[in-house]
Amino acid sequence: MKDGQFKTWQLMVLHAMAAAAFIFLLQRYGLNASLDSALLWALTFGGCAAGLAYSQSKR
Repeated sequence: MKDGQFKTWQLMVLHAMAAAAFIFLLQRYGLNASLDSALLWALTFGGCAAGLAYSQSKR
């Protein structure tokens, strides 16, 4: 794997983790959602963020 490709995957994972952390904190503490609901939303948004980052990296 080239260095540029590795950097792209690192940024995609970072983007997904940041989105998941943000939505988890918003759901759990901002909206007082249950733990399982907040984790489900975090997983969903993290996956969507990873997909978006992947599609943007292919432009």
